Amino acid sequence: MNFYMTTGTYDYMKKMRDKHPQQTMVVMQGENTTMMMHETKGKTIFQTPRRYEVVDGTGDLTEKGFFVLNNIPVTEEGRPIFEHRFKNRASAIENEPGYIAFRVLRPLDSDTYIVLTEWESPVFYEKWKESQAFAQAHSEKPDSGAQRPNIFSGVSHISTYRAKPEED
Repeated sequence: MNFYMTTGTYDYMKKMRDKHPQQTMVVMQGENTTMMMHETKGKTIFQTPRRYEVVDGTGDLTEKGFFVLNNIPVTEEGRPIFEHRFKNRASAIENEPGYIAFRVLRPLDSDTYIVLTEWESPVFYEKWKESQAFAQAHSEKPDSGAQRPNIFSGVSHISTYRAKPEED
């Protein structure tokens, strides 16, 4: 599955989405920017998108929630290890209250993966971060005493967005 992101004005993004109702596109508002995501098996309608492949995912993206994008720079050598960790995860997030969708996005033009989650509201995301399931998912698991390689090429950061900001 292909995944694309682009930025622009909220009104322009909304018009583009409304022009292509058969496509899975979500418009969302961040603190200083409007972004639209397009998930498709084909090509995107965006002119110059950030391009990704979906490595793992559950749930259907909607345009009604709170989105958290964990941007994680990974070394070229670390990509298989990073992806393996997600493909073999416990899948505990799917059972959390307020959970809507999850995607691990492999970058095609950079080193920064995105782990995307969608929640009904920020309250549910905060509760997830305080849960036992979160602690287990983010704990360091010892692997036979061997030192784990550093697979990260930079510092990760989180971006948050809301769908339908006109309803706030």
